[in-house]
Amino acid sequence: MTTVQEWGRPVGDVNGVFADGAVPVPLVMVDTDEGITGVGLGPHVEIETVFAAIEGEDPRGVTALYDRMLRRTFKAGHAGAVFGTIGALDTALWDIKAQAAGEPLWRLLGGRDREVPAYASGLDIGLTDDELVSVYQVYAEHGLRAAKIKGGLDIERDRHRLTLVRDVLTEAGRGARPGLMLDVNEAWTRKQAVRHVCELERTLDLTWIEEPVRRWDAEGLAAVGRGVRASVATGENLTGLEQFRPLLAAGAVDVVQTAVVWGVSHFLRVSALAHAHDLPVSPIGATPVALLHAATSVPNHLASELQDLRPPLGLSLDLHVEDGAFVLGDSPGLGIAVDEQAVNTSVRTPDPRAAEGPHIRPEHAGRRLLAVANCSSAARSPG
Repeated sequence: MTTVQEWGRPVGDVNGVFADGAVPVPLVMVDTDEGITGVGLGPHVEIETVFAAIEGEDPRGVTALYDRMLRRTFKAGHAGAVFGTIGALDTALWDIKAQAAGEPLWRLLGGRDREVPAYASGLDIGLTDDELVSVYQVYAEHGLRAAKIKGGLDIERDRHRLTLVRDVLTEAGRGARPGLMLDVNEAWTRKQAVRHVCELERTLDLTWIEEPVRRWDAEGLAAVGRGVRASVATGENLTGLEQFRPLLAAGAVDVVQTAVVWGVSHFLRVSALAHAHDLPVSPIGATPVALLHAATSVPNHLASELQDLRPPLGLSLDLHVEDGAFVLGDSPGLGIAVDEQAVNTSVRTPDPRAAEGPHIRPEHAGRRLLAVANCSSAARSPG
């Protein structure tokens, strides 16, 4: 089934904006003959094929079942949305395993502290200055002192917006310097990235620049890292350890990211690989519950992305945000409850085939000679 995240305002990035703020959230529910149901968030692509690898199996063998799902997609490949389907089912299996044990997943995985440090991420490129300030004031009221904004179209516009957010967080922190990050979603060439970030760094201190060039460009990411002071963060769109290894070998990434839709087992394996390279990990996602649980058990977790403070329609989560951190509850499993009737009777179902939005790469991305005045013209402007 698919529910929706109702942001109540435009959300998006350099690639495009969902003007109505309605973002689809696909999820899967896996039933067992013991009466336990596990929940996973992620795509449904090729789900019949992938589910055949785990049907009738003991879900407590989730690590082995994860590899069984990967093997089931051997010939066609498991990248992209298929990897998301594997991740959703994997997450549901971990949910079942923890529920069967009568423990929250964070405890089952060996976590000690239920608090997971967070940073604010408003998917905010479509907001006016006043709206931007208002949004980050709400984050600040929940104790967040680090924030990531969307940008990449105009250096001066990015500087101005980063400064607005910095001032909000500085005031909330009584003068303490906040953490600032910029996410450009693969919009630049290597030289554009270095020029843009170096100019920002004349007046701002950036913790990291996220996805400055294409996700697979190990040489380019490394070149950006050498040319700027900020750390380079990437990885949310990489699927499988085989896609991370070239970047780590090239010294192309400083903060290793992984998306919640790729699942718990993937995150744990990427975290171990990153730890072997003395690198921190940072989960990405609008509803990152599963990876929050997993983050408590790895030694190199840095901070997790906090997007909307409200859960998707029809979902309730056993967690809250306090003093700049997610605080996980004691419900067995992931602590996700699904109101299927509320999901099925939703009056607003976003159209995944929408012609505009952050899910579509603009034709001229990486080939813009001049700054783009506003995000709404990003997909049309050649210059």
